[in-house]
Amino acid sequence: MMLKGELWSNLGSTMAAIMFVYAMFRQYFPPQLQDYIFQYGKKLSNFMYPYIHITFDEFTGEKIKKSEAFSAIQNYLSDKSSANAKRLKADVVKDSQSLVLSMDYNEEITDEFNGVKLWWSANRTTTKTQQFSFYPAADEKRFYTLKFHNRHREVITGTYLSHVLKQGKAIAANNRQRKLYSNGAGQGNRSSTTWTHVAFEHPATFDTLAMDEKKIREIKKDLVTFSNGKEYYAKIGKAWKRGYLLYGPPGTGKSTMVAAMANFLNYDVYDLELTTVKNNVELRRLLIETSNKSIIVIEDIDCSLDLTGQREEKKKKKKDDKNEGGDPIGAMSKNEERKESEVTLSGLLNFIDGIWSACGGERIIVFTTNHVEKLDPALIRRGRMDKHIEMSYCRFEAFKVLAKNYLDIDSHPLFEEIGNLLEETDMTPADVAENLMLTSDDDEEGETCLKNLIEALKAAKGEAKKKAEDYHARLEAEKEEKEKEQTVEDNVRRDPISAKQVKDNEIIL
Repeated sequence: MMLKGELWSNLGSTMAAIMFVYAMFRQYFPPQLQDYIFQYGKKLSNFMYPYIHITFDEFTGEKIKKSEAFSAIQNYLSDKSSANAKRLKADVVKDSQSLVLSMDYNEEITDEFNGVKLWWSANRTTTKTQQFSFYPAADEKRFYTLKFHNRHREVITGTYLSHVLKQGKAIAANNRQRKLYSNGAGQGNRSSTTWTHVAFEHPATFDTLAMDEKKIREIKKDLVTFSNGKEYYAKIGKAWKRGYLLYGPPGTGKSTMVAAMANFLNYDVYDLELTTVKNNVELRRLLIETSNKSIIVIEDIDCSLDLTGQREEKKKKKKDDKNEGGDPIGAMSKNEERKESEVTLSGLLNFIDGIWSACGGERIIVFTTNHVEKLDPALIRRGRMDKHIEMSYCRFEAFKVLAKNYLDIDSHPLFEEIGNLLEETDMTPADVAENLMLTSDDDEEGETCLKNLIEALKAAKGEAKKKAEDYHARLEAEKEEKEKEQTVEDNVRRDPISAKQVKDNEIIL
């Protein structure tokens, strides 16, 4: 025990002496002599430890965009990690049954390339800061570190790193699981929103979409042309993106169309909820964080925010809010609502095709709406929404697709009657599909469903006819009332005294 105590005592004295000598050296030695000593000290250090370290951070710049190199390295090391690492992390991909393993933090594995031995390690640093809102926000920095001998510098920087990136991207393509992203409040930070995701497993395809086959072929051709158009877009000087406007009544398959597009192109889907985006700056940041090969969807854009540019109403609302008094809690609540609605039409237009929209490529932006006439013309003009697709009521061609999907029937004697009714009646694909849903395994259930559909179509036709008759009757009544008023005015002009007597008699009666 005495020896151990003396050892620690001597070590403390030695460290104190070294710190004193270093302080004297920095204070009294000439700067030129210090540089000379440090230069040779560095050479000695390199001779004693001839290894080079390269760091690959998860995000580039000021945490604006995720590094493609980091993702490629993560994929490349997955197989080697499962074989060599002692501590692993698991993630589910593809069909939710396959597992991809990666090494845990502060773990190191060995790799070999053309006879050169090198080491990879996964690391992270976490700094915690206290926000004014009393919610602690953890700032986590993740990175990979590559270590290799100095004599292999040219092999590593010239060939090996290119090999890693290429292999990592190939592995990512094989294991790619499409994701559905949504924007919501970030953890530990109530002042910003971030993307969260789940696996995208929507089964819709163009083969199951209730739409005219000719129209589907046209859309598929347009999508393929876009996905293969990287060089063409660069040639004409446009950002590699395309806008789609899907409009039509509720239940016509607009959301299903988006899912079919994502499955056809193997793209991720970003479901952007504008009401949770606080301002234009945050909207721009969300755009930058989206990945390539993605579809950005804003559903029911006519209902998301007031993007019509009606300034007078907004000024009136602000004036009314100022005049309100005696309810500070309500005023605070309304102020918070206004803060959540600061995205402007200008900000959204810049999001679609401004300078920042060129940060990344191979993106499709989709707007859906039930009332296209309510949208600002600047929002849906060609160049922003390049292709307008009307999602209309179900007709016979779309019905045949639904009959095949739901009942596995290609033809039936009742098809002719159904076709005639569909041409005369406006019924959405969603309503038609509901009537075709099987409720049992009975072989005759399919015919029963077709008969139910016929009854539903006849009922809808009768209801539409009644509405039309009521509408025309109301128009006729309004017309007669106007004619009566016009007759009275004409009589007054011709004989004011008689007209007055007639009017007085009507009042007495």
